[in-house]
Amino acid sequence: MRKNLFALVLTISLLVPYAVLAQTVKVTPAERRIAETIKADRLSNWLHFVASDAMGGRDTPSQGLDITAEFLKMKLSRWGLKPAGDNGTFFQNMNIISDVIVPDENTLRVGETEYFLGNHFVRLNGQGTFNSPMVFAHHGWMHRAKNIDAYNGIDVRDKVVVLYDSGFPNQNLSRRPEGLSDADITGTRGTDWADPITYATQKGAKGIIMVGSPQVEERWAQIRGFAPRGSTYVDGLRETPASPVIPILLVNRSVGDAIFQGSAGNKDSSSAFAIDRQVTGTIKSGKLSRRTQNVVALWEGSDPVLKNEMVAVGAHYDHVGTNPNAPGDDKIYNGADDDGSGTVALLAMAEALAVSKTRPKRSILFVWHAGEEKGLWGAEYFNKFPTVNIKNVIAQLNIDMIGRSRPPGDADPRNAELSGPNEVYVIGSEMMSSTLGAVTRSTNSSFLNLDYNLKYDDPNDKNRFFFRS
Repeated sequence: MRKNLFALVLTISLLVPYAVLAQTVKVTPAERRIAETIKADRLSNWLHFVASDAMGGRDTPSQGLDITAEFLKMKLSRWGLKPAGDNGTFFQNMNIISDVIVPDENTLRVGETEYFLGNHFVRLNGQGTFNSPMVFAHHGWMHRAKNIDAYNGIDVRDKVVVLYDSGFPNQNLSRRPEGLSDADITGTRGTDWADPITYATQKGAKGIIMVGSPQVEERWAQIRGFAPRGSTYVDGLRETPASPVIPILLVNRSVGDAIFQGSAGNKDSSSAFAIDRQVTGTIKSGKLSRRTQNVVALWEGSDPVLKNEMVAVGAHYDHVGTNPNAPGDDKIYNGADDDGSGTVALLAMAEALAVSKTRPKRSILFVWHAGEEKGLWGAEYFNKFPTVNIKNVIAQLNIDMIGRSRPPGDADPRNAELSGPNEVYVIGSEMMSSTLGAVTRSTNSSFLNLDYNLKYDDPNDKNRFFFRS
């Protein structure tokens, strides 16, 4: 029964005239009846469909996500909500661009020995060909003020740079060297400081080979599964590089041993040195474009002037899909709580407004975002390319993972972070607007009186949900 409570509170909040926000909210009997049209059994039925195995975990993009979008569209259309996506539809389309890598067209040879994509190396980025000598450059970083230069004493132009880090490669390939903090990364990239990719490209290197650490070697079976895949991004959200990215490879221990064979130094050397071996390679990728969508609908307000303003409510309707390497027989991550629960709660709110005889004065904008699990893709895309006048959105409420709470007396440590039996986590309600905090608190106290837990508003909270949303 508790699964539908937060949706009830939010639905009533949408009905409150903003003229009374500074005062105590009193929920009228009519408003209570509107909220109480939201029923737990209907939420459950919808959730069992959205999070069923047939949806395959609703990855972005996927057929399961598209079917879920069609399900939402069908309901919204039936209830009379106004399409607010592209060209009079309920969908805001996004093109997902993926690198497609053909293993036979990606080759690597060190000396006279040939190595194979997946078995021995994976592509991290870039494309191109090289037939070049190699140089070892330790961590690969440069910082002028700190007198850090991984290329000190060597020329990397027209050579392949070999790097090593004892951990896992990150977005910069290697971690910053000791003594280089966040506060030091100031000034102009490429002039005052440079990460390994920027520095190698700037200095005319033909490519970069990252030698895998023991941790990488231990997980090579998992890493090689990504060999046929390249990067995936949303068209319009990623800046096109000013120049082509040079080939960047991660190699396993066997390739690393071959690279350093016969050299005076090794991967643990702290200074740069030339490697007396030739490396030849071809790294190629193509592009695959696939479509996915945000789902956008509008419930128009009743006031002839105020209806031009919108209160936005949102939830992400994607999850992480299917993992064929997951242990056990069940490979599908269904995403019932994350965020199937928010998806169907938002749908129930739309239905409650549609069956009501009373409309809020302002319009209500409903947005189901795709690609949240990939890095807030849908939310970022909607904000960058809004299908409505986003300047008229006066508040936004987001619903995520409201499907689970700890039952009374539950001491299971796995459930320690779940909300309590009559509790809901509320994030950011008072961080930017005391008025928004007042109306949500007052609505709650005059209706269901859930316990509000504001722990995630703490600036020192390690999750920093509000600050990175």
